[in-house]
Amino acid sequence: MKYMIQTKNLNKSYKKQEVNKDISLLVPKNSIYGLLGPNGAGKSTLLKMLTGMINPTSGEIIYKEKPWSRNDLLEIGSLIEQSPIYENLTARENLKVRTLLYNLPDSRIEDVLEIVNLTNTGNKKAGKFSMGMKQRLGIAIALLNNPKLLILDEPTNGLDPIGIGDLRELIKSFPKKGITVIISSHILSEVEQIADYIGIIANGQLWYQEKVREDIDLEKLFLEVVKKAGTKYE
Repeated sequence: MKYMIQTKNLNKSYKKQEVNKDISLLVPKNSIYGLLGPNGAGKSTLLKMLTGMINPTSGEIIYKEKPWSRNDLLEIGSLIEQSPIYENLTARENLKVRTLLYNLPDSRIEDVLEIVNLTNTGNKKAGKFSMGMKQRLGIAIALLNNPKLLILDEPTNGLDPIGIGDLRELIKSFPKKGITVIISSHILSEVEQIADYIGIIANGQLWYQEKVREDIDLEKLFLEVVKKAGTKYE
């Protein structure tokens, strides 16, 4: 099996606190990988290492079967924490800022707006968008450079059921476009509906990693893993 990205014994510590410990992640190419874990489990830290936002303390990151380098970020799009949106600009203007910054063709603006279904927003400023629209604009920004890997950290936070449904269908469409997706969440049902593979992280360690199977009760498995890790889940 070909992996888009993988890690080997990845560790991240701040002073004496271990945030990620010996994580060996395997993300198959053209799949949706759901990274599950309670709040504070270390999901965001792991994703920040994969996107070059922070450096690992030790261990390896391998991208497309080769050691990860900063040049690989040209093929990686991400939406981690809040969408990097200028609220006083329209959707197109927000994207135009990025095409100028990254020297990308303007044709990508209409391409990504169509992908995320935001072509009809006209002169409406992004500050007036719903949370769901802001998240979709954030994903449009992440898609501008035609990434092969898209990393989304808790993308449905703050969305209403309609916004979650729209985003779910959007994410499910990416593997057919040749985009591998890593999506983190603490909401089981959300990941279960879209993921091909699941990893469960608790107390900074990856305790479980498998292909999604219908015969496995994910909620029961998740609670067992979290209990084993000694984490309280609310």
